[in-house]
Amino acid sequence: MDRRYEYGTEENRAFLASMTENLLNFGHRFPSPGGGSYWLGDTGEPWTDRPRETWITGRMAHVYGIGMSLSHPGSEELLDAAIRGLAGELCDDAHGGWYPGIKADGSILPDKQCYAHAFVILAASGAFLKKRPGAEELLKKALALYDEKFWDEEEGLAVDTWNTEFTVCDPYRGLNANMHTVEAFLAVADVTHDEKYRERAGRIIRRVLSWAEANEWRIPEHFDSSWNPVYEFNRDKPDDPFKPYGATPGHGIEWARLILQWANSAGLSEKEVKRFSDAAEQLYGRAVSDGWNADGAEGFVYTTDWNGAPVIHDRMHWVLAEAINTSSVLFRETGKECYKDDFGKYLTYLDRCVLDHEHGSWFHQLDRENRVIGTVWPGKSDLYHALQATLIPYAPTDLSIAVSAAEKQA
Repeated sequence: MDRRYEYGTEENRAFLASMTENLLNFGHRFPSPGGGSYWLGDTGEPWTDRPRETWITGRMAHVYGIGMSLSHPGSEELLDAAIRGLAGELCDDAHGGWYPGIKADGSILPDKQCYAHAFVILAASGAFLKKRPGAEELLKKALALYDEKFWDEEEGLAVDTWNTEFTVCDPYRGLNANMHTVEAFLAVADVTHDEKYRERAGRIIRRVLSWAEANEWRIPEHFDSSWNPVYEFNRDKPDDPFKPYGATPGHGIEWARLILQWANSAGLSEKEVKRFSDAAEQLYGRAVSDGWNADGAEGFVYTTDWNGAPVIHDRMHWVLAEAINTSSVLFRETGKECYKDDFGKYLTYLDRCVLDHEHGSWFHQLDRENRVIGTVWPGKSDLYHALQATLIPYAPTDLSIAVSAAEKQA
């Protein structure tokens, strides 16, 4: 194996570090005049005809907060621009919370999404960590809104979507938004030392694991208002970018890493940590078994049915990013060589098929024959998944990545 792909080698560290810098260079043109993030195109150019979306803006703030800790030139200004967008044009001063986005003509995208609000919290926590102007106020505002509108204390889970005015809550419940809530809550706990949010993350994780274990470690994604799984949800729209039909192997992999981060940071007993580590291995193992090379070609299929057969064969870059992260974390957690081997396989595939060696960044969607397409994810909307995959493999397993980067700088 090329030593660039082998975990623990100097060549591997250098390979990941070069990708980190290339990604940060790629994203410099994201801010709109108002601070909201443009969707980035194939060469990093802003696609100004698309909406400036809150979840992308939150992700780019998170990325350049990390960039500040890595001393990447321009990161401070880019972080401040994104925070200005979240505090300004994307914020609904009349009804509270954040719009999903602003269209090119200045009109708003409707509804209020838990998913987007989780990324506002993640962005604000990173900016607060870097002591940026307005960050503390933004974080307090985002947490208060989330606590009031999205967090269901009785269930220990978050609701998904309200109407724009926050008067009608959609009966749909989903785990994608809850997964990113776990990520955001762990970041908040690390930054503010308010352990309430780490405890909430644990409540979500326990519920998710109960559903996964009862379903052969394939995580149900979609639920009704009483949190009963709806297994046939979106069967007629199986490639939905946020709510696809069936099981999503990439989410099983991503949950596995977040579970390990929480378990290693929550003050659990050694026996309890082992129990959650075992569960993370089960989730990862099921997802890789179902998703990797599932149709005879390299790469992870996007979704499967409930028996593990591929439904959408396209390869999404974010799934590979999470597989790189989780395989490295599981190798360090367990010492098992199989995870080190997986890490090397994923990086080999990344370099050959997913890295855009001409224009930079990663191709966001490939078809089943690993040809670049853009039916679900045209262009290269943001840097969040790819950047984290260059950093998490060597970061502490019990810390949020923005905190880890800041501590390394210190």
